[in-house]
Amino acid sequence: MTTTENLLLSPVQLGDITLPNRVVMAPLTRARASGHQPTSLMAEYYSQRASTGLLITECTMAAEGTSSFGADPGIYSQEQVEGWKLTTEAVHKADGRIFMQIWHAGRAAHPLLNGGKEAVAPSAIAIEGETYTPEGKKPYTVPHALTVSEIKEIVNSFRQAAINAKAAGFDGVEIHGANGYLIDQFLRDSANQRTDEYGGSFENRTRFLTEVIEAVTEVMGSGRVGLRLSPLNSFNSMKDSDPVGLIRYLANALNAYDLAYLHLMRADFFGLQQADVVPVARESYKGHLMVNMGYSAEEASQIIANKQADSVAFGTGILANPDFVERVKHGAELNTPNPDTFYTPGAEGYTDYPFMAQ
Repeated sequence: MTTTENLLLSPVQLGDITLPNRVVMAPLTRARASGHQPTSLMAEYYSQRASTGLLITECTMAAEGTSSFGADPGIYSQEQVEGWKLTTEAVHKADGRIFMQIWHAGRAAHPLLNGGKEAVAPSAIAIEGETYTPEGKKPYTVPHALTVSEIKEIVNSFRQAAINAKAAGFDGVEIHGANGYLIDQFLRDSANQRTDEYGGSFENRTRFLTEVIEAVTEVMGSGRVGLRLSPLNSFNSMKDSDPVGLIRYLANALNAYDLAYLHLMRADFFGLQQADVVPVARESYKGHLMVNMGYSAEEASQIIANKQADSVAFGTGILANPDFVERVKHGAELNTPNPDTFYTPGAEGYTDYPFMAQ
């Protein structure tokens, strides 16, 4: 193992907790919840991967009626708190560390997935195209533009989600500010056309996010709160007229909150928006910078050696390799992920990927 590879596997401080290595499991939607209730199968999945420096859960609904996937878990009920304890206890028993990603889908929550409840967003602009619903593929609906009082209610739902995540035994939470969901819809000007204090300037578009950060850090403490951003990703019909300016503004503004980390997605799933945002964030952000999207172990080791980032989140690599850290350590071949089972129910393609020893 080279010196740079040693750095990827070296300990690092992340807010209030120490990670045994700089490998992070990125939040990955797996659609294995049962009626938004976390299950024992999910506990097995996460605990299998506990040798990862930090596990971040799939996006978890902060409020009822905000489902975007149908089988996405929630953290808004006592029953869900009890269900998630299966996961946190299993991960901690395996000597792991786990943050819950708390999330509101905004305009990506289709009424047919939510008992007819209307989708909401900063502005009444629909996502282009269709999504999967219980009635087959349907066009996204035009969302209701949130009032200021409704925005405050959603901030409170994030606060309660943090209270519930803490009660469920999570080591911290990650606020989902990426991939075209509600917080990201406020941040980027293709989805936010408001003319009040929540729209227009970078400061105004960031206001909802900072209110959520303040609410969540009051509960968890700032050293146990992370934030994920995707300034370039065009998923869910997202775009910004100045993504580099936006990430520079955000990175500077976030310094005031002393978060555990900033988790930055470096690219666009579809390649429509292109810019080099990691160096911009690194220059402006003074805290722990976690990066994500398409890194190999070798590239990850190199950017840590070059001090371009402090940790790296891997998605499908860890999905298909529960012992990813051991495989990197020994230079072993990786299992190939099977996209056909990413969102299907049951253990296949979820908890049955072989360990190296097998």
